Amino acid sequence: MSADERPASLRVDVGFSVDETTPVFVISVAAQLAGMHPQTLRQYDRLGLVTPGRAPGRGRRYSARDVALLREVQRLSQDEGVSLAGIKRILELQLENDHLRDENDRLRASVDDLRARLSNAPRVFAAGPAGDIVAVAPGRRPQRFADAGNALVVWRPATRL
Repeated sequence: MSADERPASLRVDVGFSVDETTPVFVISVAAQLAGMHPQTLRQYDRLGLVTPGRAPGRGRRYSARDVALLREVQRLSQDEGVSLAGIKRILELQLENDHLRDENDRLRASVDDLRARLSNAPRVFAAGPAGDIVAVAPGRRPQRFADAGNALVVWRPATRL
């Protein structure tokens, strides 16, 4: 079977896996995978559209994610007619949007965690012997201290609407 007759989706197990962000492709292979000329990749690197990793000898190394990004740049340029400056701004906004989504997810998880802790916490508060505020389990009275006298202040927060 020749290379032209092989199915396009043929997968070969090489005994290891590589993360999609690992820079493994030299510029000629990345250009071929993206359907571009290597000089175009160099220009996109100079413009900051796609910034590949660097090998110890300073040669460019592209990841699978970089190749996908090159294809997206090509699609925006050729199919949508967007200028390279416009594409750079689109990519910057997409990256910022991704960071904001991650931060939003982190904050939502934090709020959910705090709500879970509060729902399990006692919601009755009283003044402690030193005048500080202490939590008291619902339905229980605060501990009396001999030197506290007869004064006791109990405060319950209003229920949420």
